[in-house]
Amino acid sequence: MERPLITVLLLVGLIIGSGVGSSYARARRGWNDYQAAKKTVPGARRAAWLLIKVVTTKVGVIALLLVGAVAFAAVGGD
Repeated sequence: MERPLITVLLLVGLIIGSGVGSSYARARRGWNDYQAAKKTVPGARRAAWLLIKVVTTKVGVIALLLVGAVAFAAVGGD
């Protein structure tokens, strides 16, 4: 009578334990991936701001050249 009960309890414990263990392993992998991604963000942020500054500078220079050319053409440029 006790032997089947112990067997059932052991099987239930194994099933629950394997489910909890796999969930813990998945959460641990996710946490490690999150930490790795978090470390790369500051470098990516700096690179993004650098690219924005470069593009803004180039657009500003081109806009100034265009405004100067239009002003030069409007005056008569002789």
